Amino acid sequence: MSPPACIFCRIAKHEIPARVVLEDDDVIAFHDLSPQAPVHALVIPKAHVVSLDELTPEHGALHLSLLQGARRVARELGLTEGGYRVVANTGRDGGQSVFHLHLHVLGGRPLGWPPG
Repeated sequence: MSPPACIFCRIAKHEIPARVVLEDDDVIAFHDLSPQAPVHALVIPKAHVVSLDELTPEHGALHLSLLQGARRVARELGLTEGGYRVVANTGRDGGQSVFHLHLHVLGGRPLGWPPG
């Protein structure tokens, strides 16, 4: 069950508008409102999962759906030739600011390392 205040759950339910890149039964992807690269999209599960740390085998194929979603977003947004980065911030110290699991898909320029 999703918390009523979870902004990503509300986006997944189309209660809040977003620039959607793709959507299927398990995931929805949309452009980040505060992009950290020329291309920055988020891939989220429609089901409320707090973080990568809480994703368990009971979630079935959701693991694969998220990664396939990130790959599909990269293709849709033209990132496959130059490359892209997929990031999952987990927990406060890991930089997670919205506590609904999400993958960042970043690209459109060379990305430096280390990232943080």
